[in-house]
Amino acid sequence: MITALSGFAVLIALCFFGFRVGFATFLVGVVGFALQRGWTASLAMAGQQIIDDAMNYNFSVIPLFILMGVFIYRANISRDLYDAAYAGLGQLRGGLALSTVAACAGFSAVCGSSLATAATMTKVAMPPMRKYRYSDSLATGTIAAGGTLGIMIPPSVPLVIYGIVAEQDIGQLFMAGILPGLLLILLFFVAITATVWINPEAGPAGQPLSAERKREALKAVWPVIGLFIVVLGGIYGSVFTPTEAAGIGAFCAAIIAISRGYLRRISEWKDCLVEAAKTTATLFMVIFGALVFAQFINLSGMPYDLLDIIDELQLNPWQLVLAIALIAVVMGMIFESIGILLLLVPVFLPSLYASGVDMIWFGIVVVLVTELGLITPPIGMNVFVVKSVMPDTQLAQIFRGVVPFIFAMVAGLVLVFSVPGIATTLPAMMR
Repeated sequence: MITALSGFAVLIALCFFGFRVGFATFLVGVVGFALQRGWTASLAMAGQQIIDDAMNYNFSVIPLFILMGVFIYRANISRDLYDAAYAGLGQLRGGLALSTVAACAGFSAVCGSSLATAATMTKVAMPPMRKYRYSDSLATGTIAAGGTLGIMIPPSVPLVIYGIVAEQDIGQLFMAGILPGLLLILLFFVAITATVWINPEAGPAGQPLSAERKREALKAVWPVIGLFIVVLGGIYGSVFTPTEAAGIGAFCAAIIAISRGYLRRISEWKDCLVEAAKTTATLFMVIFGALVFAQFINLSGMPYDLLDIIDELQLNPWQLVLAIALIAVVMGMIFESIGILLLLVPVFLPSLYASGVDMIWFGIVVVLVTELGLITPPIGMNVFVVKSVMPDTQLAQIFRGVVPFIFAMVAGLVLVFSVPGIATTLPAMMR
């Protein structure tokens, strides 16, 4: 246990000194393994782990969903989604903030990335909210929180990675994320409504659109809705596997982009493929590093020491999951969502299996907690993404703006804890 905790301490220190998470976990994993078994065994383990993971067919779903998200981003779908949401909600008090949450949800459904959703919607939603004199705290807080929907609403890359690490069906995890995602949207609506009720000047109503403009806005988003239905409907109906769904989704996204005037030149294809390749390489470095680090943790015996501690404390499954959730919240202040899943889940897997925890339900809980970490001080990755796009906004204003959404996410977490059927009903219908 001491050896593993020392490894975690060194890892956190390296991250604070500016090391990327992927390289930090790889370095600590290799050195820690070497100190226990020797350098020859450590280097052989690291090389074999990377080869095995690189050859894992299940991981092929990740670059395909990333490519789908790149195509959708390049097609400028985000603005159409925002316009469509504004057509229905913009005339309400706080309506632009409500529209931003709805647009974030729609973009998440075809992007799957929290950071990409936050960055994109900052560019799309901040100008109109400033035009109507929304407070910067409400505007930026809404975008930072809305961006977290990118890792819950399927297709979600974190859910894919959790499914691979925990050996759970990715299709069932996608279905499990739908109702909690909708619940979060509703709770975010409540948070915005409460904010503008307390301070009406924070979110004035926008101008209503003409009937013709509403029809145009709604018409523009049908391809995205169709893409969402094809990908998830195919998985739900067992027409194709998640990996096949990712390939079909990427193909359909390319068709949508072409129909909208994009991807008609070789240079545009090159830009999309290079962007997807860079994102995939960055993500896989995190995956490889974390899995090598997990080998070191397993060798240290920490997972089985935790089993003994749980037996001694006589923790029931609910208490165990709550303890893990609290640890994940703390880790969320330092690491991004992928890193949390890859570092935390392997350590507690033996304990979770031994306690009989429903692993589909637990996957939704841990993703909810990592979402919370994306907007929780002192780091809050989504907060810093919004800040990087809007450098004239004070960081304190953004953190102040996300406070109502933190309460909303905690409420959502409590509901999923109290009513597991929110996460397990749809997957159960697939079995």
